Amino acid sequence: MRSITTFRLASLAAAVLLLAIPAAHAQGAAGGQGDTFRDTSMLKLPAGQRVAIFEMEDLECPACGHAAPIVHAAIEKYKIPFLRHDFPLSQHIWSRDAAITARYLEDKVSPDMAEQYRLDIFKSQASINSKEDLQGFTRSWFSKHGKTAPFSLGPDSVFALEVQADQRLGERLGVQHTPTIIVLGPRGWVQVVDVSQLYAVIDQALAQTAVVTPHAGPKKPAVANQR
Repeated sequence: MRSITTFRLASLAAAVLLLAIPAAHAQGAAGGQGDTFRDTSMLKLPAGQRVAIFEMEDLECPACGHAAPIVHAAIEKYKIPFLRHDFPLSQHIWSRDAAITARYLEDKVSPDMAEQYRLDIFKSQASINSKEDLQGFTRSWFSKHGKTAPFSLGPDSVFALEVQADQRLGERLGVQHTPTIIVLGPRGWVQVVDVSQLYAVIDQALAQTAVVTPHAGPKKPAVANQR
């Protein structure tokens, strides 16, 4: 576990880095060299929001498992939107199936249960080594939560198509790895390469939303109408 001093130094480094980004664009990376993206048109704040987290995630990815509790803690702390997208990597055996099940839960049961399934998958990654292991985990998970696991969620199901749409979005962006975590702010976006700097990047983005109310000055006296 990082010490408080280490965290503060990392936060300071991220803040300095963000200040160096041109205000007109405010797009860059914190905690390492950022990726070269292609089409970034989807990296926009939801209407009416000050800051949001955009993420491309793979449920079989250990780095995603490490980042997940940090990202969720940030969402809870700052009360900001989480624009999470599934991006199962081709070399991973069961990540797509897990993402499809998570989408089923989100659409048919509840978003909260879907989030819990994802977090529990991350915690159990080391014991899931095949599609059969995932099926066993999923059946046990549904039973533990008083639900009946769906019989089949094939590649043509609406849930599979949702995952496929996310993957195509990631390909359009030019995602090279998972997790790809990006903080969207009022002056653009910043890729968070080192998740330990996430809070510092959010703090800086929120600071950019501050609006200084101009001094109104003395009120002019009313002038009576003259005939």
